Amino acid sequence: MLNRTEGGPKAKTWLRRAAVWLLWIALWQAIAAMVHNPIIFVGPFEMLRSLRDQLFDAAFWQTIGHSFGKISLGFLGAFATGLALGSLAYRFPFLGELLEPFMSLIRSIPVASFVILALIWIGSGSLSVCISYLVVLPIVYVNTIAGLASTDPKLLEMARVFHMHALKKVRYIYVPALMPYLVSGCKTALGMSWKSGIAAEVIGIPDSSIGEQLYYSKLYLDTAGLFAWTFVIVVVSAVFEQLFLFLLKRFWRQPGQPAGGVEA
Repeated sequence: MLNRTEGGPKAKTWLRRAAVWLLWIALWQAIAAMVHNPIIFVGPFEMLRSLRDQLFDAAFWQTIGHSFGKISLGFLGAFATGLALGSLAYRFPFLGELLEPFMSLIRSIPVASFVILALIWIGSGSLSVCISYLVVLPIVYVNTIAGLASTDPKLLEMARVFHMHALKKVRYIYVPALMPYLVSGCKTALGMSWKSGIAAEVIGIPDSSIGEQLYYSKLYLDTAGLFAWTFVIVVVSAVFEQLFLFLLKRFWRQPGQPAGGVEA
């Protein structure tokens, strides 16, 4: 009886979500039917047909893997750098003051300016790596400092009184304070890394990239292909986000804490 009672609300929630999604898909199809012009707007069925035509093409998966690898590399590099620099800036305030103008500059400069400069300096091959790195770095950096600064001073005083080892202090005091900020920041940074990385590819048009396919879809007025590749970006970005956040929470999970980890 308990399982049935618990399963009831969950089933209703899933049904409600499915109904909402079906409503929006129906509205999408209705708009496509009213427009009745596949160059201007296509419905979900036209998009799925375009996607189906590419699923068995090896070049399709190669393109996804190429862009996924580049953007993921930029994100992971920025995550590691932002976490390290943020921790050092919290420990040494002078370093934080030294880095603040640089981080503010990165946050303020438009992505398009970064893309053009990167094209001049490094070419299109590593463009998405560079752009996703620069977009993510200040987000992780700022959230790392904010999370460490939120540490309860009473817990730090207790650790000092009892001469707690530095590693235990990090694990049991600093990490629990940092995690909600880090998870929240990564949710934003993960989406931004894909948006900026794909935008950079559209401008730089590197070979075998999703951005290149979007550019050609625009060039040949292939709106169904444009929608299909956009759908691919959304799915791949969502999968990467869920996987990374799951691993992050699991890695920092405290003893006795559920596998779900810390929630933002």
